[in-house]
Amino acid sequence: MAAISVARSSCGLINGFKVSLRSVARVKYGAVSVTVPQTSLHRSCRWYSVSHLSVKERIDQKREAALQGGGQQRIEAQHKRGKLTARERVQLLLDPESFVETDMFVEHRCADFGMEQDRNKDFTVFGGSLSGAHAQKICKIMDQAMTVGAPVIGLNDSGGARIQEGVESLAGYADIFLRNVMASGVIPQISLIMGPCAGGAVPEIFPNWHSVTNEDVTQEELGGAKTHTTVSGVAHRAFENDIEALLNLREFFNFLPLSNQDPAPIRESHDSSDRLVPSLDNIVPLESTKAYDMLDIIHAIVDEREFFEIMPNYAKNIVVGFARMNGRTVGIVGNQPKVASGCLDINSSVKGARFVRFCDAFNIPIITFVDVPGFLPGTAQEYGGIIRHGAKLLFAFAEATVPKITIITRKAYGGAYDVMSSKHLRGDVNYAWPTAEVAVMGAKGAVQIIFRGKENQAEAEAEYVEKFANPFPAAVRGFVDDIIEPATTRKKICQDLEVLASKKQVNPWKKHANIPL
Repeated sequence: MAAISVARSSCGLINGFKVSLRSVARVKYGAVSVTVPQTSLHRSCRWYSVSHLSVKERIDQKREAALQGGGQQRIEAQHKRGKLTARERVQLLLDPESFVETDMFVEHRCADFGMEQDRNKDFTVFGGSLSGAHAQKICKIMDQAMTVGAPVIGLNDSGGARIQEGVESLAGYADIFLRNVMASGVIPQISLIMGPCAGGAVPEIFPNWHSVTNEDVTQEELGGAKTHTTVSGVAHRAFENDIEALLNLREFFNFLPLSNQDPAPIRESHDSSDRLVPSLDNIVPLESTKAYDMLDIIHAIVDEREFFEIMPNYAKNIVVGFARMNGRTVGIVGNQPKVASGCLDINSSVKGARFVRFCDAFNIPIITFVDVPGFLPGTAQEYGGIIRHGAKLLFAFAEATVPKITIITRKAYGGAYDVMSSKHLRGDVNYAWPTAEVAVMGAKGAVQIIFRGKENQAEAEAEYVEKFANPFPAAVRGFVDDIIEPATTRKKICQDLEVLASKKQVNPWKKHANIPL
């Protein structure tokens, strides 16, 4: 396991030296000389004498041992696995010569089951299990990070809790979890899983999973990168190797402020803020049932076509990620018509809600692109609690106080229209393209309900389209601020972000909200 900075823990206590004050002959800096009769106690404690090494020699020796981690043999074994050591990972992630290590000399205190021979190797090579001293290092650096307002990055490669330490390692986990909760929304917390991380249990349990659950499952199927980026949603992205992961982490980090006290980062932009995008005028198909790629719209609008997508392989019917507009970091949320017609379901609602809350916590404006025909129907969604989970997305947008700009590109139907950062949820600026349809539902379904069993349903459908399946009903009621040409979307957003940069909005005081978990 590795970390960007490490934390200090108290070293092992030295007991058994009860010497009378009268027996102390002198005290020198760095050493204690005592006059003690040649007893069995004195002879058994000779290991404590360090007279053969100077303090500087001891420091150099300890430092060298710490830098070697588990030794050259373990370093070579790590490299054979195609993985870097902890310090190599840190050096690649950070700017040259910027890493200042603390608590290099801290050692674990466990002496059971042969652990006394393996001190000072916890945090340096690979696969280290979590010890009490290890946990205290992490807690200390997290406390410091919150004090100064700095992000915390964890590079994790661990077998879980150190079994030999028993409850002490479990206490260490709880101490870290508490810091995670306290730091949530205060500083960005980024975790990079770079090897086995079995949360309280060593990886060796996985091949025996069948004996516990009667499931035949491999380690990769149970908790691998593919599982957690496509099925469970636990991980946000996956990479081929250490180097690719660390370089992507550097790129991602540049989108974030240091803490919740800082504004969204702004950097110099060479992409004109008033650039028109003519390709958007024809990107939405004339047939309302035909799909298109929302990513094409996003890439065309943002600076330099650079979009850092979050969770690209999970709940693909919604797109979330970071980009820049005129140099300013923004969070982007958009329905994806290519997947399930852009319908909201349980997974996409939770994915979107978490992203919106992250952006709001760290002062990142949110741009929302809407093409949503509604919530996905079906017993699986109903039994799974689509109403409760869909409410999370509604809650997140309504609660957010950062600048919120919404563009309805095509369909905005039913409750899903409300949920997707509508004007009713305190959207600051809401636009519609000429292709927008803001209605309770699509024309065909609406006519079948309204004129059930009656003739001339084709005429009724055309009348419904004329009255509701267009942007005007929402515009005349002020639910959208303007109907804009798609080509001008980038220009409009950049202008609005400048105006909204000074936005100040405060929610009613409360101990905390009660989001529908």
